Amino acid sequence: QRRSLAPSQLAKRKVGDEEEEEEEGWHPPTTQKRQKAVSETESGECYRSPFRKPLAQLTNRPHCLDSSQHEAFIRSILSKPFKVPIPNYKGPLGLRALGIKRAGPRSPLHDPFEEGALVLYEPPVLSAHDQLKIDKEKAPVHVVVDPVLSRVLRPHQREGVKFLWDCVTSRRIPGSHGCIMADEMGLGKTLQCITLMWTLLRQSPDCKPEIEKAVVVSPSSLVRNWYNEVEKWLGGRIQPLAIDGGSKEEIDRKLVGFMNQRGLRVPSPILIISYETFRLHAEVLQKGSVGLVICDEGHRLKNSENQTYQALNSLNTPRRVLISGTPIQNDLLEYFSLVHFVNSGILGTAQEFKRHFEMPILKGRDADASEAERHKGEERLKELISIVNRCLIRRTSDILSKYLPVKIEQVVCCRLTPLQTELYKNFLKQAKPVEDLKEGKISVSSLSSITSLKKLCNHPALIHDKCVEEEEGFMGALDLFPAGYSTKSVEPQLSGKMLVLDYILAVTKSTSNDKVVLVSNYTQTLDLFEKLCRSRRYLYVRLDGTMSIKKRAKIVERFNSPSSPEFIFMLSSKAGGCGLNLIGANRLVMFDPDWNPANDEQAMARVWRDGQKKMCYIYRLLSTGTIEEKIFQRQTHKKALSSCVVDEEQDVERHFSLGELKELFTLNETTTSDTHDKIKCRRCVNGHQVRPPPEGSDCTSDLSQWNHCADKRGLQDSVLKAAWDAAVTFTFHHHSHEEQRGIP
Repeated sequence: QRRSLAPSQLAKRKVGDEEEEEEEGWHPPTTQKRQKAVSETESGECYRSPFRKPLAQLTNRPHCLDSSQHEAFIRSILSKPFKVPIPNYKGPLGLRALGIKRAGPRSPLHDPFEEGALVLYEPPVLSAHDQLKIDKEKAPVHVVVDPVLSRVLRPHQREGVKFLWDCVTSRRIPGSHGCIMADEMGLGKTLQCITLMWTLLRQSPDCKPEIEKAVVVSPSSLVRNWYNEVEKWLGGRIQPLAIDGGSKEEIDRKLVGFMNQRGLRVPSPILIISYETFRLHAEVLQKGSVGLVICDEGHRLKNSENQTYQALNSLNTPRRVLISGTPIQNDLLEYFSLVHFVNSGILGTAQEFKRHFEMPILKGRDADASEAERHKGEERLKELISIVNRCLIRRTSDILSKYLPVKIEQVVCCRLTPLQTELYKNFLKQAKPVEDLKEGKISVSSLSSITSLKKLCNHPALIHDKCVEEEEGFMGALDLFPAGYSTKSVEPQLSGKMLVLDYILAVTKSTSNDKVVLVSNYTQTLDLFEKLCRSRRYLYVRLDGTMSIKKRAKIVERFNSPSSPEFIFMLSSKAGGCGLNLIGANRLVMFDPDWNPANDEQAMARVWRDGQKKMCYIYRLLSTGTIEEKIFQRQTHKKALSSCVVDEEQDVERHFSLGELKELFTLNETTTSDTHDKIKCRRCVNGHQVRPPPEGSDCTSDLSQWNHCADKRGLQDSVLKAAWDAAVTFTFHHHSHEEQRGIP
């Protein structure tokens, strides 16, 4: 048979022949190995590599292990810890290695020697001898603020974060863990507190988190703002829990879940909740402990008797931070409540405080005090300030002048219209409080009379209903209104302030792309603003107490967008004066003053704050010679500041003497500014400023915060110039930048 000579076929035949030979003469492999070994030994030559170990003998049958031996063998394999298969490897085992401790000595979370690093704690320097003795596993490490935050902190904010951290870790006052962040509005108190929380949640000198959870309590209108700020600065590194609405069962379920979180990696370590919700659900939060509580707009805790104060005070947490841009520094009892909340016992009990501080200080301030009582009062006041300043930090908004555009604040005195003047005089003739004051009595109706006069200054439409019903003080007043008058349409020409506002809005709209914030204490005034905007076809949004919390956050965000078409933002100072960020606008009109200067300051700080790119104009409108100027004088007069800080108009009686109350119910028709007349300003000639105030002059001290006065000749604001001839009588100006204090 012919066979193929192809190489592949030859190879197949060769393999087949070898298999046949093996089948014919098979013998154990051990014999061959033994013979081969003998032949190598006999010849004296070995061809085995010295680097290769002898191969182990394999048997055709595997060893049979019983089940217990097999299980023990598998367990021994699994019990060995994971080891990087690299000889002498000592590096890290990855960022998320679970259950494996870092090799080597302790190290800080962030590099303390990096350029621009903000170091909050630095371990004590040890000698070489002490370094040998110290336990490496217990050595303290640096506490360094996350570079993501330290890069954006301004110098005053870095100082504030260091102060906060020292206070809450009991390094400033041993045994006390609280402090008051009292920076003025716009200095970045929220960012400083977020930096503090993030640092405490991540690190400590013991190389572990200082706290597990933190609670932020704020007004309901700021809950969403806090949530957005945390997201903005931490960029998703943490997931806060914000509760701003829902059923009682739903809120309780969320709070129970928050309080039950434990361990180093808590899913939602920050709870943001409103004061009202906290008070209603305090029982749930009081069942566990919290590492830190932050109270925004904390001046509402000045009364230790209210339920909110007591609910927060019973929260199981030693570390407490109170934020307030307008701390109460002139009422000693309110001051005690705030300090006692953050650092209980630092000023003793309420009775001890009253005996040791309040009584001597008040006696020393009395006009009839002896020299010894005055000296003792001054000493106790200095002692009180020295104690409180250890846990209170306050910086003024002058710092912002380095980072923000110029802010020009103007107090604009507006003359009353003939209708307002007649109604005002008619009221003063008829009102019962005026008669009582002449007889030396102070009646409760004084309060409603004050409110009526304030509303009349805003617009006669606000007291039209009282005129129709012929209430006290408005008998026959309806005849003074124009024939056919109706409140359905707004008539700006009937109110001096409304006339000026109409000019301001019209000139702003026609000459620029600026937006305007309108602020008032009365929702009835906001209704008038709405009518004016509809008649002038201005696009607007309105925020008052009737708006839900979720909707507030949405309209603020929309208004601040450069592409939004809204021209006007109407704001009720009672509902949204605190904490809102309205940098989309750069002009703000305070339409009526408040008895509490803190409320006005809060409302006016909405536009001049971080993120503002334009020059800001603040217009504070006052009706010339009326009760509004008296309120303004009460705010600005330094000697009356302590009695001016009140929350409600019901407190007016106890802060005003009989003579001062009589003066409220007067009308000065001949003046261009009753305030300017009262201070007898030496820097003006015929109402026009011609030189700066004399150094050390007491006569201008009451208006020391106003850089200069001006009539029409000295006015530079084109918007106000357009309104001057219509109703403006006088202005006071204040420039935010130091270098502009000489501008006339």
